[in-house]
Amino acid sequence: MDWEALRLSLQIGISSTLLSIVVGIPTAYFLATHKFKGYRLLNALVLTPMLLPPTVLGYYLLQFFGASGFAGKTLESLFNFSPVFHWTGATIAAFVVSAPFLIRSAQAGFESLDISLQDAAKAHGVDPLSVFLKITIPLAAPSIAAGIAMTLARSIGEFGATIMIAGNIPGKTRTMPIAIYDAVQSGRINDAQVSALALSFLSIGLLMLASTLITKKS
Repeated sequence: MDWEALRLSLQIGISSTLLSIVVGIPTAYFLATHKFKGYRLLNALVLTPMLLPPTVLGYYLLQFFGASGFAGKTLESLFNFSPVFHWTGATIAAFVVSAPFLIRSAQAGFESLDISLQDAAKAHGVDPLSVFLKITIPLAAPSIAAGIAMTLARSIGEFGATIMIAGNIPGKTRTMPIAIYDAVQSGRINDAQVSALALSFLSIGLLMLASTLITKKS
């Protein structure tokens, strides 16, 4: 088994999941508590990465972060850096593909809460941020945790968008899914089988954790 690919997959998966938490939880709360003109469009755009083929997402990311793209030019001029063919590009790809899983799960959790507890806390002078951190988040924790588990599983298993923007560079951007594809292409079936089983067990474990958390919530 390609242990370096496994390490890189975990590195990218964890980094992507942390980014999803920072961006996804506030986004989910906003979508759960605000209804406005254009809400359905915004909600659809947030969830679109769950439906689009990963290679299409990878193409858009490559256009945006590539040498001729807006983000690519900006990063190159300011920091002399490009995420293309770099593990950070793979992290961005995994984030775009997997963040909707956390957003959707957390949004459902926020929408199911009894707002009377939050209203009571606000009526007693508790500031909105404290209400969110000390009441809302703990109450929605099972849904958020389930979303985090699904996001991590999806991030680790990402292939299409990753190979489009990050390529297949051993030790730098070759993740486990790409290593499996590479092993099959080169006829190393035993290596592919071992890696596929390891990735499958890891994904199944994370999905079982998510299912357990959702069951506890209900």
